[in-house]
Amino acid sequence: MTDATAFNPLLAPSPLPYGIPDYAAIEPGHYLPAFTQAFAEHRAEIEAIASSPDEPTFANTVEALERAGDLLDRVSRAFYTVNSADATSAIQEIEETLAPLMSAHADAIALDGRLFARITAIRDRLDELDLTPEQRRLVERLHIEAAHAGAALDDAAKERLTALNARLSVLTSRFEKNLLADTNDLAVVVDDVAELDGLGAGELSAAADAARERGLDGTHVITLTLFTGHPYLASLTSRDARRRLLEASRSRAHRGNANDNSETVREIVRLRAERAELLGYASHAAYVTSDETAGTPEAVQALLRELAVPAARNAQREKAALQRIAGDAPVEAHDWAFLTEKVRQAEYDIDTAALRPWFEAERVLHDGVFRAAQELYGLAFRERADLPGYHPEVRTFEVIDADGAPLGLYLLDLYTRDTKRGGAWMNSLVAQSDLRGTRPVVVNNLNVVKPGAGQPTLLTLDNVTTLFHEFGHALHGLFAHVTYPHFAGTAVHRDFVEFPSQVNEMWILWPEILAAYAVHHETGEPLPAEVVERLRASEAFNKGFETSEYLAAAWLDQAWHSLSSAEAAAVTDVAAFEAAALAEIGLDDPAVPTRYSSTYFQHVFAGGYSAGYYSYIWAEVLDADTVEWFRENGGLVRANGDRFRSRLLGVGGAKDPLEAYRDFRGRDADIAPLLTRRGLGG
Repeated sequence: MTDATAFNPLLAPSPLPYGIPDYAAIEPGHYLPAFTQAFAEHRAEIEAIASSPDEPTFANTVEALERAGDLLDRVSRAFYTVNSADATSAIQEIEETLAPLMSAHADAIALDGRLFARITAIRDRLDELDLTPEQRRLVERLHIEAAHAGAALDDAAKERLTALNARLSVLTSRFEKNLLADTNDLAVVVDDVAELDGLGAGELSAAADAARERGLDGTHVITLTLFTGHPYLASLTSRDARRRLLEASRSRAHRGNANDNSETVREIVRLRAERAELLGYASHAAYVTSDETAGTPEAVQALLRELAVPAARNAQREKAALQRIAGDAPVEAHDWAFLTEKVRQAEYDIDTAALRPWFEAERVLHDGVFRAAQELYGLAFRERADLPGYHPEVRTFEVIDADGAPLGLYLLDLYTRDTKRGGAWMNSLVAQSDLRGTRPVVVNNLNVVKPGAGQPTLLTLDNVTTLFHEFGHALHGLFAHVTYPHFAGTAVHRDFVEFPSQVNEMWILWPEILAAYAVHHETGEPLPAEVVERLRASEAFNKGFETSEYLAAAWLDQAWHSLSSAEAAAVTDVAAFEAAALAEIGLDDPAVPTRYSSTYFQHVFAGGYSAGYYSYIWAEVLDADTVEWFRENGGLVRANGDRFRSRLLGVGGAKDPLEAYRDFRGRDADIAPLLTRRGLGG
């Protein structure tokens, strides 16, 4: 690791526009020294607040807390962006060292009884204070979150809680490191290119490049995606190749592998359950949902059960249709996507793989994603090649608001690489705050396979959907305008955060948007009108499978995190527990595997979705209802965008999310549009 302590660009505010980190000057060796100083500065700031002899006020306690930790916030955002998207061995080494330090630092603040007493004193006098609605909510949220973190525990309980949090930080880091290593190790090597029949030229060139990067010239390598079902399963004509690919995906970090996550999963579950009990909750799921819009795990599980029965029933109907095409050979999991495309072609005359020439990435970005934002919100986007990203493939765009004022920066990191974790996500490099005088810098990461040199990047329809989805998160981060950083961007309840991103998917097939971006990259011909109509007609196609695989993962998350510590300690076999849980809800069809199996379920064992993976379907109730509102009110027009922005996206976390939704919609959400969308009604 480079000794870069003599000059450390992380220790001062970035000189670049919008405060974007100067990654051209930052070396791995800068991070730990910067964290060391940031921890010390933050501790001193917190100590000054906690030990103040003055009567607690909003200014000297709550606002002071919001001002504190500016250096730590800057360094953390710069580092963790790289840790997720370009985790070289040097970055991984830093993260392993850092994880327990970050946990201990956070606990020292969250569990400080002096701070909690000051916040409580202010909370108890709320009605006497002349505060704005945002200030009032900030006091309430700080008190709730401190209590939720364990600030009211006695000293012995706090000591145990700190130890639990430290150990969990190590385990979640280990889980992610193991998964990344196994995902790379289990990439499928194909010696005979004939086995890759069905893939396009760009996909073949990407597989050849991946092989060369591994020193396997003359072969092809298929890298694995985070979720169970690989996109190539829909195209590969070789059943054996499909079987190998799915088996590799499903075996990641399983027992017996060099990067086995089984014991890590068991320990994470047990320690999370113990922590929840220490905090007064029956389970980790009860602990998590108590501060979400769902309220209780029972409410979550009731929704999942309500949807699981019709979803499984629809999946069986779809399976029967596939079996008619498969003939005598029973339909297996690795056949589903391939046979589904045959049924789609037969019933709707659509070949989704053949659509890729109409989904060239640059056009999708500018004439699809950006154009929808321009029409709806009046935004403009200008690429800034002068602003460095954390990796050469990162692109930076300046976002200009409808009134011509600069709004923020949007960074796009499109391609997969061995140092990037799987999946797709949004994060903030700089959070907007009037108090700190900052404007937003947001990042979107995807994992699109990069084609060989000279080949265009042609997206699948799933890739297009992911890009629109993640850009919905980016809009949330760009639009939220708050005073206090606590409420910046997507800092809302976990089971609400997916709502804006899902709403943004509606523009994918919106006529004027689709017509602008769905243009053949060679001929310039638009996607034929009859194909567009068939696409719309097939929107509910295969929803039984898609809903079932998602619900299986959401239920698995709930099953693990509904255990008591004693029940968790009694689990000796991760695979057996998983099988029993899926059988219990009726989602155990081997042909419809869970979207994530436990040992590679990164969202819940290394991300922020533990006991919260249900959030996607929970938020989709709001999403589907909102799509109906847009359709009823003229669709893609500025008046609608301005209303959605001002009443929902623009408030960040400064307003109760369901109150904000009622303000936008005029009522609570109706579940009927979701049931219709997924074919689950009746």
